[in-house]
Amino acid sequence: MTEPRRLAVIHTGGTIASRPSPDGRGVTPQQAPSVPGLRGVEISDFQPFTLPSPHVTPAHMLRLARLVAQVAPAHDGVIVTHGTDTLEETAFLLHLLLPATIPVVLTGSMRHMGEVSWDGPGNLLDAAQVALHPKTRGRGALVVFGGDLFDARTVTKIHTTAVDAFGGYPGPIGRIDRVGQAAHIEYFAMPEARTPYRPEHLEARVEILYAYAGWQGEGYAEACARADGLVIAALGTGNLPAELLPLIEQTEKPVVIATRTHAGPVLPVYGYPGGGATLVAAGAIPASFLNAHKARLLLLTLLSLGLDRAAVRRVFEEDAF
Repeated sequence: MTEPRRLAVIHTGGTIASRPSPDGRGVTPQQAPSVPGLRGVEISDFQPFTLPSPHVTPAHMLRLARLVAQVAPAHDGVIVTHGTDTLEETAFLLHLLLPATIPVVLTGSMRHMGEVSWDGPGNLLDAAQVALHPKTRGRGALVVFGGDLFDARTVTKIHTTAVDAFGGYPGPIGRIDRVGQAAHIEYFAMPEARTPYRPEHLEARVEILYAYAGWQGEGYAEACARADGLVIAALGTGNLPAELLPLIEQTEKPVVIATRTHAGPVLPVYGYPGGGATLVAAGAIPASFLNAHKARLLLLTLLSLGLDRAAVRRVFEEDAF
């Protein structure tokens, strides 16, 4: 007789585990959901914490990564249920910290379990079938939502309320469709080899500043004094008002330049004061294609490993993530 496949389901809270509170004070995480409709699969449930995702910190993410690494050898796949607000950040940190050989899939829901349109069961079943699929191994952390499969590096939440709330340029790397009980899973991209990072802790402090028209650096000095490194969500391909150039020139801590634009790389194109080329010449580090909050997590990881600014620059320049 064929041995049943084994699936680990790690619950962390979020809308997928939520119902309206009996006291009428809104929707809160209350009950871990079950995976519906799986046949021939043994499921083990784990619940390291139950939180709305705005309460999830890098310390929780590190704890989650260690739990995934602990349970993965005894299971054929791992899924993580998570609130959608910071799901992409947890997915990216798992991508950084875990070997790509561990098939771990994150999902959640946009509707709570008290609604007739609750999307949790479908997303859970999709995530389970993707996690158990042989072509998933080697791809690292994935996000599955609404039938689409996303790379943790590029996925982002693109809508506050829509059921198909996740996207991110250049789009999904795969798709799952079901015909009856059969799941058809197709990947559009090949997995890439990489080496995970292994910090003992994530105690470095990295702050994000957001650029806007007319910004003269308000808050920069204070953030720089508090933090071990900064990320700036800059304009366009990584440009800032001229007033920021001398501030970056005088900063010895790593300053990573991301973009507030929803897609596209940071490129040192412009040579006017504050243009991307002048910022890089002043010591700023382009974030490649990472958005600001994912660039923050990568910088946080690298600083927690003790890397200096030159080593941090090499990781970002070589896309070593």
